[in-house]
Amino acid sequence: MPLFDEHPEAFYWIGLKAVAGVGNVTFRRLLERFDTPRNALYASRDALTAVKGVTDSVADAIRGDAWQRFAEQECRQLATSGARLLTFTCGEYPKSLFEIPDPPPFLYVRGTLPAGKPCIAMVGSRRASTYGLLATGRLAEALAQHGVAVVSGMARGVDTAAHKGALLAGGSTIGVLGCGIDRIYPPENNALFGEMAEKGCLLSEFPLGSLPLAENFPRRNRIISGLSQGVLVVEATENSGSLITARYALEQGRDVFAVPGNINTVTSRGSNRLIKEGAKLVDCVEDILEELPGYNTLSGETSPAPRSFALTPREAAIYEILARSPLHIDDIISQSELTAGDVSSMLLHLELKGAVIPLPGAHYAIS
Repeated sequence: MPLFDEHPEAFYWIGLKAVAGVGNVTFRRLLERFDTPRNALYASRDALTAVKGVTDSVADAIRGDAWQRFAEQECRQLATSGARLLTFTCGEYPKSLFEIPDPPPFLYVRGTLPAGKPCIAMVGSRRASTYGLLATGRLAEALAQHGVAVVSGMARGVDTAAHKGALLAGGSTIGVLGCGIDRIYPPENNALFGEMAEKGCLLSEFPLGSLPLAENFPRRNRIISGLSQGVLVVEATENSGSLITARYALEQGRDVFAVPGNINTVTSRGSNRLIKEGAKLVDCVEDILEELPGYNTLSGETSPAPRSFALTPREAAIYEILARSPLHIDDIISQSELTAGDVSSMLLHLELKGAVIPLPGAHYAIS
């Protein structure tokens, strides 16, 4: 079997994810059992079917060779794309994604993810008004000046203005794509893509070459909100994809902000409705900053986010459970499908890494 010297580990991660029937949840369960994708791909049929969610047909697909052909092609493209694979066991993998229901096992990344910075998502209409574009640029620039990374989706309109505003201020910005990381969409953002790859960060969970299909964008939106402490909607129609991102944010326990818009403009109806429903009205950057933990209203600075740390697959399973809420050790054991000894060991390792903290009464929480 040919392997690629440039991406020997990526070959197996991509291969396991490419198996029909192996979704994000099943992928992580396989790693909890077998430690590495390679071990899972060469496990016996009986060992595979012992994993929850792995049916006989899925086990047969894992033991087949169709995944090898896809992984070979993907690794060839990866080697020339300028991107790299960031697995959920890497220290650089954003730990906030463990708080969403189905974090991707790996991301395709170009550029550098901002470390130690809080993130705010800025989303809105692709057909934003001049007012909306100006407000977006001004707020993105101000957030960047205060050390906050701006997250958006690289689409036309508000997304593009958000990324450009953060870059103009020399700040950090993350573009989350609804297509393969090797595809530039929309095409008029060619120069912005190059600047983002050099000065910011682009990422995608979709395989290389994936087209910007409509069904990709709702999945993309959960990553945008998952990376962020809060989501700011600048302009949005009542059926906008930006409202999907806002709903994801609420489900994930994030703050939701909205810029008020002209009541006579269709693209303001969605954002104005969010304000009616309880989103925080924003007319200056301080309205966002004061909701960020550690923001000093006197100095205008935010405290750094927690440091990065690598995780083993079993540690990641425990961390993901605790990312949803603090729990008693017995509840962690019952939810993790690991033994009591394994859970106790993983909790100790996570505590030493600074990833979790013990609470009174044998409870634990992420730090």
